[in-house]
Amino acid sequence: MQALVYTRSVPRYLLARLWYRLRPRSFLPGLAPLRLQEIALPRPGPDWVVLRNRICGICGSDLRLLKGVESLLLEPYASFPAVLGHEVVGEVAEAPPGSEWREGDRVAVEPVLPCATRSLAPCRFCAKGEYNLCENFTRGEISAGAIIGFHRDAGGGMGESMAAHPSRLVRLPSILPDEAAALVDSLASALQPVLDNFPQPGDLVVVYGAGIIGQQLIRILKALETGARVVAVARYPFQEDLARAGGAETVLIEPGRQELAAAVGARHLPTILGGGNVEGGADFFFDCVGSRTSMQEGLLALRGRGTYVLVGTAGTLDKVDLSSLWFRELKLTGSSMFSYGFLHGRKVRTYELAVELLARGDYPKEGLLSHLFPLQDYRRAFRTAFNKPRFESVKVAIDLRETKD
Repeated sequence: MQALVYTRSVPRYLLARLWYRLRPRSFLPGLAPLRLQEIALPRPGPDWVVLRNRICGICGSDLRLLKGVESLLLEPYASFPAVLGHEVVGEVAEAPPGSEWREGDRVAVEPVLPCATRSLAPCRFCAKGEYNLCENFTRGEISAGAIIGFHRDAGGGMGESMAAHPSRLVRLPSILPDEAAALVDSLASALQPVLDNFPQPGDLVVVYGAGIIGQQLIRILKALETGARVVAVARYPFQEDLARAGGAETVLIEPGRQELAAAVGARHLPTILGGGNVEGGADFFFDCVGSRTSMQEGLLALRGRGTYVLVGTAGTLDKVDLSSLWFRELKLTGSSMFSYGFLHGRKVRTYELAVELLARGDYPKEGLLSHLFPLQDYRRAFRTAFNKPRFESVKVAIDLRETKD
């Protein structure tokens, strides 16, 4: 089968990091250790279900890998060479005897690889349904790795086929087209932090970053009827338009500190050095960027005992002033992947709830899947995902249906 394979190469990784610093919106295919090639189908065990992949989204973590900016501390949680892609929409091609799955069933693949996929007894987190925090991502019968797409044994969505553990499959309703189902993973990634940090009616929420995760988060706050007021921070005008369509009451484009303070009803306090402080502000700050600037503005834009949630993937953040963290007794937390959560007292599987929301007729998903490319055109797909302002890209995906005709 044809698959897009990433091979570990320290020199190329470091060169990619240098290139990204010089040309941050430019994808150089010849530099990336990424090749479209013929490989055998990876299948870790006989109980794994074989899928024909239909669509696979390109995630920010894929881009960070190709840019050479992933945290070096996360190295143990991946194994290469690996078929890229973890935002998978597929259909069952082959299921083991006695399985609940049948050929032709359409599914979304929840990409996490916890104890259940490794033939291990549940760790303390998996036993509670919090398998995104699994303590055995580096153990068991399969190679080390937290998710598919960064895993040597488990395959990935940017290949014609893959195998998936049956516990990772979520059935897709017939009313949900493939193109909408391609948004399940990004929606689940935005849904988990909201379920874990649920605003109350009247709370003021800042969504900092208006890429796909930020756009989904804005929509979730409305779809779940939180009653929160939403201030979104975008970088480009097309993101502003999408954020307003998704329900944001106020959208700012790259605001200065004073402008953001005014938007959250806070007072800007001048300082001789350092750009000023802020008094008062938002109840929740969902950081969907994960940069030094976004964290700094988040810590300042929150009221006393407000909650900062790091949603965007972040590594080293230099020179962030943490004085507000202790001075205002803020809650600082992160959100990684997805598992289960509670909604109005009901325990829900986050990935299944994401499917439910997308299948609703009132969820505003128009414009979120901005580009589709065939697998053979992966270079143009990554160029489009790298350069948001030029192509107005939100979610870029690989369409594998064309390879099956």
